[in-house]
Amino acid sequence: MTGIPSGPRELGRTGVHVPPLGLGCAPLGDDAAPGAEQRSAAVVEAALAAGCGYLDTAPHYGAGVSEERLGRALAGRDRDAYVLSTKAGRRLTGGGARVWDLSRDGIRATVEDSLRRLGTDRLDILLLHDVDHHAREVYETGFPALAELRDEKLVKAIGFGMNDAAALARYVSDLDADVVLCAGRYTLLDTSAHDTLLPLCERRGTAVVLGGVYNSGLLADPRPGASYDYREAPPALVARARELDRVCAAFDVPLQAAALRFGFGHPAVAAEVVGARTAEEVRSNATYFAHPIPEALWRALADEGLLPPDIPLPAGEPSA
Repeated sequence: MTGIPSGPRELGRTGVHVPPLGLGCAPLGDDAAPGAEQRSAAVVEAALAAGCGYLDTAPHYGAGVSEERLGRALAGRDRDAYVLSTKAGRRLTGGGARVWDLSRDGIRATVEDSLRRLGTDRLDILLLHDVDHHAREVYETGFPALAELRDEKLVKAIGFGMNDAAALARYVSDLDADVVLCAGRYTLLDTSAHDTLLPLCERRGTAVVLGGVYNSGLLADPRPGASYDYREAPPALVARARELDRVCAAFDVPLQAAALRFGFGHPAVAAEVVGARTAEEVRSNATYFAHPIPEALWRALADEGLLPPDIPLPAGEPSA
């Protein structure tokens, strides 16, 4: 049996089915160089061609630019051919500034603006974005506004998209979230989401989508000066990433392939979204994702202390 995840997976009991590998669309909003529009369209085209038709964006990415470019790239396509996810909590003003607004009216206005930028009449997934320091507003108005949109069938699945696994766990414990997007906290270098969030999601039937599986760069290119969580990686983490790379190389497995597949060892994980700046990066990620990984690699990483002993290891192909 192969350990390569295949086939769409349902997010909880929402009826939303996503492929295991999706596209994180934050880079579509970051590219200001000449030709950015064409590159963005090519990225989306490559993702759809590779079967990565789960597209996650947010108004925060490029102050609406990511949503606009994604909408233009999707224009004229069959709406049922992809899954569309965006976020709320930070509303864009007329001048493009971002303001926190988790009021009912603010959430609805944000969604209406996102639909306009995306050129669609419906969303599949709506997440509250980076609301770890806005708990009172989340409980009083923000999440109830999302639940109302779900009840009205204007969105199918609701939840949270954040980097803070502990805060996500508190919200999942208290609220009826269908899905969480946890960025950077369940990777080969940081398994902190395993402590509380992932077991809780498994018990409550809340689907987990992983983001930031390369930890913003270090696991894609383990070298001094590489980025880790959007800052220069400290030497100790670079050394650990290089050890991970060494063990993977002994099994003829690219580190990127292991980074992309690691999270699927946990049963709560339904999918992951990975950003790409070029169509070639999309294709490379899809190739890495499909790379065969023997069971012995995961055991070796655990035996060498590079993974915690209680971490569930992904399925793999038996060693020859």
